[in-house]
Amino acid sequence: MKQLEETAGKIRSMEIRGAGRIARAAAAELRDYATRLGVDDISLFNEKMKHAAGILARTRPTAVSLPNAVRSVMRYKGDSIEEARADIVKLANKFISNSENAVKRIGEIGARRVRDGDTIMTHCNSSAAFSIMAEAHSQGKNISVIATESRPRLQGHLTVKQLDGFGIKTSLIVDSAVRYFMKDVDLVVVGADAVTANGSVINKIGTSQLALAASEARTNFIVAAETYKFSPTSILGELVEIEERDSGEVVSTVKHAEFPGVKVRNPAFDVTPREYVDLICTEVGAIPPEMAYIIIKDFLGWGIEEMNSAVRE
Repeated sequence: MKQLEETAGKIRSMEIRGAGRIARAAAAELRDYATRLGVDDISLFNEKMKHAAGILARTRPTAVSLPNAVRSVMRYKGDSIEEARADIVKLANKFISNSENAVKRIGEIGARRVRDGDTIMTHCNSSAAFSIMAEAHSQGKNISVIATESRPRLQGHLTVKQLDGFGIKTSLIVDSAVRYFMKDVDLVVVGADAVTANGSVINKIGTSQLALAASEARTNFIVAAETYKFSPTSILGELVEIEERDSGEVVSTVKHAEFPGVKVRNPAFDVTPREYVDLICTEVGAIPPEMAYIIIKDFLGWGIEEMNSAVRE
């Protein structure tokens, strides 16, 4: 249980960050936990696995990839502990492999939307979005990237380090300069932490600012999202919970003491309505946001009846 709690803590504290990395970490931890679990009764084994899954799933409420990864592994079957453990290992390894391959495939699909000479704006630190830019660069397209700092966690610093290391011409800007620089941009490419059934996108706070500025400038706004980031529960009208993190990420406790009557708000994500999304690049193809339900139903295997049954359970 100690290792499980440590992994959960790393996800919660954002030591492990990024929706894809979070999902893979959770799948791997469930696999390893099942391997370590020393019990003799299958009912007790199932109970402990369910408890472990709950701990991991609750660490980051907005990252839909996390419960989707947990759900994928927890579909295991087995009449004995040995059978159940073997199925968990198989399902976890399959999810991790599919996740890693998905990012590569998204890069191949999304790069077709990038033209030679394009300037791309991006936000936060998304492996799927980076894959599109890296693939376009690898194809010999002369691209440049404008990346936001993505405060308050400064994930944009990770992005520019990756881009620069890959040899892509990169500029770093403060988040509030998005509209100012949008006139120089040909394409916006961002990742996603969740995509709802109606095609709205939940991503790092500030993403909707890029979408609004892009819409005003008539610049295409593309989202790179693996299929496991689509939210099955949104079929039933459930809203994706927007995580609000500790105020200490925005202002230090000492500094906050100088204005004790002020409440510091720190939402980690915002919602970009589908009207501002031109295309969602997934590993199974590039789709308009209106097709999000098809991904949930046909590729994640969740229809309305299945979701109703899961909720009743």
